[in-house]
Amino acid sequence: MDSFRIQGGRRLAGTIQVEGSKNSTLPLMAAALCTDGEITLRNVPCLSDISNMARLLRELGVDMDGDCGTIKMRVVDQNQVHARYDIVKTMRASICVLGPMLARRRRAVIAMPGGCSFGSRPIDLHLRGMQALGAKVELNGGDIVVTAPEGLKGTTVFLGGPFGSTVLGTANVMCAAALAKGRTIIECAACEPEVVDLAILLNKMGAKIQGAGGPRLVIDGVESLGSADHTVIPDRIVAGTYAVAAAVTNGDVTLEEFPYDCMLSVIDRFNEIGVHVELVAGAEDPMHATVRVTSERILRPTTITTQPHPGFPTDLQAQFMTLLCLAGGNSIITEKIYPERFGHVAELSRMGAQIYRQGPTCVVSGGVPLRGAPVMASDLRASASLVLAGLMAEGETEVSRIYHLDRGYTRMEEQLNLLGARIERVREGSGVAGETPVPAAAEA
Repeated sequence: MDSFRIQGGRRLAGTIQVEGSKNSTLPLMAAALCTDGEITLRNVPCLSDISNMARLLRELGVDMDGDCGTIKMRVVDQNQVHARYDIVKTMRASICVLGPMLARRRRAVIAMPGGCSFGSRPIDLHLRGMQALGAKVELNGGDIVVTAPEGLKGTTVFLGGPFGSTVLGTANVMCAAALAKGRTIIECAACEPEVVDLAILLNKMGAKIQGAGGPRLVIDGVESLGSADHTVIPDRIVAGTYAVAAAVTNGDVTLEEFPYDCMLSVIDRFNEIGVHVELVAGAEDPMHATVRVTSERILRPTTITTQPHPGFPTDLQAQFMTLLCLAGGNSIITEKIYPERFGHVAELSRMGAQIYRQGPTCVVSGGVPLRGAPVMASDLRASASLVLAGLMAEGETEVSRIYHLDRGYTRMEEQLNLLGARIERVREGSGVAGETPVPAAAEA
């Protein structure tokens, strides 16, 4: 397993472009199971999760041309219905093949999903949605077996859960309902931009979906779906992460393809802390904006509570915790989506952070310098927070188990090195750095 060796204290400056959204791409790829036509996706990020989804779809009878950038997909075998454990265990988003496969093939066998470990994330809402549409659900040897031999029928489905709506559950029900008989109404649907992106693709394919981006979706089922060409939206979590990287190094970074329109809660917290996200271009299309990120010399503490969109995203909680280690005074972070998502707290404490946790709430006493140390990533976004901590810490930081990071960021070390960071990818046990170069500008 690889690790990152980071030399801290280097100010970031320059311009990079935000990649396509991982959380949008995965259900978009799964939507290819809904049609016999060709689906072309553009702006697909080069990530291990994308490769794993491509491998899963190939096993489910989809012919794939490309794994990232521009990919083309077409179903060539409708008989494969088993999403096997050895692929599904690598990422939780594998569950998003359930709705498309059930709607088109009337049977889906899905191993219980894996992914990052930070508490229970049940899929009962997905299954409840399938049952509401007329499917039968059974558990057999660790596989979920969902069948609808007579097809699916439109109905009203409520998708609210104890921690809010479900993004992948909404995607699953939306895909299934697109091919169901009659009208389906989804109440308490997820409002995330990734759901909107999927609805746009499905409508291009011939679906009739109204209300995407709001809590009530109205879907009139159609007989079949066809081909479509679609460009994936920029990744709002990557955009937020790189904006934090600029802030923690007191940098001056320009981010292109910044999805400004779906990051207003994040920008609000940046403003409160003393980080400026200035809109440089893209006011006419704020999902593809260019922004300049700078920060004040003295950062201020704040209060953050994670919520479903348009609230503050749980996937940026860890990164902002690192940022608030610089803010003098006490900041309060409350995690209301995944209350156990604090694996990064102990590792940040190893670097000198003063963080006190009580249940789903952490108090960050900022203003104390961090010092480089060996740390270990526990999940995808925790990995990012530790890299950010390494950028601002005194001395050298080594972040191990960065395979988590490779699930959600395309060659993060190369992107940050372009801005002046000094990060080496090291093969575990070898002590030998990888081939990611440090640009001349970073050596200055």
